[in-house]
Amino acid sequence: MHYSDRVDISVYEYEDAEFNHSHLHLAPAILDILELYCEDKNLKIFDMGCGNGSTANFLTIQGFRVSGVDPSVKGIHQAKSNFPHLDISLGSSSDNLLKKFGKFDLVYSLEVIEHVFDPFELVESMRSILNPEGYLILSTPYHGYWKNLALSIFNKWDDHFTPLWKGGHIKFWSPITLTRLLCESGFETIEIRRVGRIPIFAKSMILVAKKIE
Repeated sequence: MHYSDRVDISVYEYEDAEFNHSHLHLAPAILDILELYCEDKNLKIFDMGCGNGSTANFLTIQGFRVSGVDPSVKGIHQAKSNFPHLDISLGSSSDNLLKKFGKFDLVYSLEVIEHVFDPFELVESMRSILNPEGYLILSTPYHGYWKNLALSIFNKWDDHFTPLWKGGHIKFWSPITLTRLLCESGFETIEIRRVGRIPIFAKSMILVAKKIE
């Protein structure tokens, strides 16, 4: 079945293949992490929730080999139209990704996990395609004491929760809860970074973990 015949289960509307506001601060940090942990650029990398392909293309330009999937019909259409060289396709964590793509040395998922009902299923899907001691990189909006306090003082929780956004954020992660999720899913967290704004008010956090058997 061609991707244009599939039902779009994503909540995103992609009008082009450019970075969105989140990727402007995420992409440089992800590149720095990959260069730190992946000395060999020939390692296989997978993008879970690749959207319009902008990040996968950015990393490919840097010399990395990236494959990926996303459930957004519009996103994949933009990716195929603008980056035909990329190995990405319509799909999701519920597919048999191991059968279709095989194993990878590193899997990343940017600003996705806050949108899913079952984060354990998402993480298990990524774990299933990771080689032994492979790396997992997750990013999600940051929540911590001082940021939460500021949101309360300035009465910004309604804006932050975006309840009127169809399919918006349904999980709100802190370093503690995200680390616990990965620990219970067979990963060892080795680094947490905060990006965007000053650290105590960071827009997002990036967690780097290693698969353990």
